[in-house]
Parts: sequence; structure tokens; C-alpha cells
Amino acid sequence: MNHLETLTAEWLAYNGYFVHTAVKVGKRAKGGWDGELDVVAVHPARRHFLHVECSIAATTWENLEKTFKRKFTLGRKHARDLFSGMELPTALDQAVVYGYAAAADQHRELGGGRLVTGQELTAEIITGIPAHRQHAVPEKYPLLRTLQFAKMAGAKVNTPNARLIPREVET
Repeated sequence: MNHLETLTAEWLAYNGYFVHTAVKVGKRAKGGWDGELDVVAVHPARRHFLHVECSIAATTWENLEKTFKRKFTLGRKHARDLFSGMELPTALDQAVVYGYAAAADQHRELGGGRLVTGQELTAEIITGIPAHRQHAVPEKYPLLRTLQFAKMAGAKVNTPNARLIPREVET
């Protein structure tokens, strides 16, 4: 997993989601897989079912559109299988966390999913974690804990334009 996948998975798990990462899907009869889903998560109480693809690829928006359209198609086909036995929301929210997005506001939909930049995810996390050591982020989330240290040291961020965990599903 790349660092954006790890950061995404930690943030979702910290917020009470059940999370699967780097899941191979679509087993082929003659070997191999149709693809891999980066992060698939569900929060039963919030009724939020989420598939996230993460990328730091330096490529064109056109190439990103093709890549994520294919990955989101795989997600719609296979994500439910990862949580068999659980009652899942009907809707599957799909998002791209893209590390180095220039002109993000012109590309808020990508491959059929919504775009959250790496900077916006970082801002969402920093504004969403406590700044007091009495409420330390558990050590099983090392990337989140690092961001908490940065917040405690005075790191300031702008309010994100887009969020991975939409406000309407927050508790």
C-alpha cells in the first residue's frame, strides 16, 4: 500500500469504519485477478459504504479518468462481497484521494467518483483529531499520530473544500 492508502485506511478505522485494504478482486479462471481495490470501508451506524482509490501518479486527467472509471466499475461489482453477512447501505460512495491534484476544483468528479486531494484529506484529519495529549491518537495509527503531533506543534490548515468522510455521515 502507498502512504495515501495507509493514511486513508487509518482515518476511516479511527472513525469507526470496518476497513479492507489492497483487496484483489475478480479471480480469473486461468489465474490472476481483474484488479485491486485500494480501500473499501463501511460504517454500519452511519450507513456509509465507501470505496476509495488512492493515487500519486503523475499523469493526465484523461488517463486518471480511464483508470478510475475501470476501478470504480470493479468496486461496484465486488465491494459488497467483502462484507458478506453484513447489512450494507444500498449506495456505494466512491472517491479518489489524489495526492498531487492541480486544478482539482475543475475535476471534482473523476471516473464516476468524487475527488478529494491529498491536501484536503490531510486538512480533514488535522481538523478532526484532538490537539491534546490526554486524547492521544492510538499508536496503531502511526500516520494519524504523526499528524496529531503536527497539530499539537501548531500546524495550521485551511478548511478542506472536499472531505473523505462527508459531514452528513459524521456523528
